[in-house]
Amino acid sequence: MVFGPAPFWRRWFATALLTTLAGPAAAFGFDDVARRAEQLAREPYRASTFVLPPELKALSYDGYRDIRFDPARALWRREKLPFELMFFHLGKYQTQPVAINEVTPQGVRHIAFDRRDFDYGRNRLSPQSWGDVGFAGFRVHYALNNPAYKDELVVFLGASYLRALGRGQHYGLSARGLGIDTAGAPGGQGEEFPRFTEFWIERPAPDATALVIHALLESPRAAGAYRFTVRPGDSTVIVVQARLFLREGITTLGLAPLTSMFQHGENQPRPGDFRPEVHDSDGLSIASSDGEWLWRPLSNPKQPLVTSFALRDPAGFGLMQRDRSFTSYEDLEARYEQRPSAWVEPQGAWGPGRVELLQLPTPDETNDNVVAYWVPERLPAPGQPLDFAYRLHWQGERQQRPPGGWAVQSRRGHGFREPDDIVDREVQFVVDFDGPALRALPPDATVEAVASTGPNGRVVERLAYRNPVTGGWRMTLRAERAHPAQPLELRAYLRHGAHALTETWTSILPSE
Repeated sequence: MVFGPAPFWRRWFATALLTTLAGPAAAFGFDDVARRAEQLAREPYRASTFVLPPELKALSYDGYRDIRFDPARALWRREKLPFELMFFHLGKYQTQPVAINEVTPQGVRHIAFDRRDFDYGRNRLSPQSWGDVGFAGFRVHYALNNPAYKDELVVFLGASYLRALGRGQHYGLSARGLGIDTAGAPGGQGEEFPRFTEFWIERPAPDATALVIHALLESPRAAGAYRFTVRPGDSTVIVVQARLFLREGITTLGLAPLTSMFQHGENQPRPGDFRPEVHDSDGLSIASSDGEWLWRPLSNPKQPLVTSFALRDPAGFGLMQRDRSFTSYEDLEARYEQRPSAWVEPQGAWGPGRVELLQLPTPDETNDNVVAYWVPERLPAPGQPLDFAYRLHWQGERQQRPPGGWAVQSRRGHGFREPDDIVDREVQFVVDFDGPALRALPPDATVEAVASTGPNGRVVERLAYRNPVTGGWRMTLRAERAHPAQPLELRAYLRHGAHALTETWTSILPSE
């Protein structure tokens, strides 16, 4: 890579940057990015005028994959620093550049595109004619699993997407900086995808255990400043500080969005697939500040499905991969049992709002079809700051769960039944629970399944009994839907006396 002057598509920021940095040793930080975001929000939005070189735009999928960054030229490799940076090339689907800068004690230095950083494989291209086209994104490497090798730790690539890994994990779900009208808006207006357009990455010290990344976010209706502090470990934690400035016209603002994939699972088998389950996440977990926990198993609906959970103040939420058994997936390549769960832990009071869950139909596992995010009840006036912070945990075997008990698996369907007994409007769920509160019960304990439905149904039967195979408890729940054209919502948990033993399991049957 080359340190040099800013390319033509980012020189507009040079003047603002120089006013921020009084000298070569001036500090750079979150407030500098926030001032630029505030200025952008006060001005009419200006879309990028960058034009991708035609030969990059014409690349095939395989041709684009054949462009690889040379690891020997990773930033900070020669200095043997604990973190290293490698960069993604523009082309095919990645058509808009991001500016990337290094922050050092001497000041901020732009990292210019250098064709010598890349191996172009079998492609016949002319990178010497492009100039400084920038990068599509970057990835951070760190000795996460083996002190002798630096693994990929976190990736920023496309819109405001990022993915990270804890020890022993494989890439799965993604996080995003911001969601705007993710489920659509009145009048048929679709989702708006904000972009991280510029990054400032602080050069780590030789003994650093964390990496700090600043980012500028832009979109037609918002601008924002972000600070990501990445702390690798068994559960990698990214501490996020953000300040947003909004323009007019936002219907739904989604904070701390998580994006994942669910094709099929134990609650929704798929005939013809040798793999019992295919998903990056199997449920949405929510913790409220008053101590209630909710669990919503994910699904692959026939039509787009939007549900939400109102809270006075969230203690946390996440898209979780609870099932960590290889035999649940039987996929030697994808290794779904090693995909991370992502848990959002708000810092400070976020106030009232709702966790919104969007599930879209998908024919295969190549499409992310699940999004969860926090929607604040009130938005600031245009131009006024919205400050929020959270910790984003990328978890494996040890992950966020309720303190007492939780749903282990959720299955829908009946066993053997006489044909005369079949009721078209009746549905049955079999849910297994486990956890320390259940394990601590005496052998003669009486456990009750507490269940309820929405106005479109009634509970026909609810049973709770020990599972002698697993040592946990099983709940069988049968409910009847009154009107097939309307959805049916179910809620249930296990109780011993006056004490709730488990989280609240909740499911929704869409209208037919």
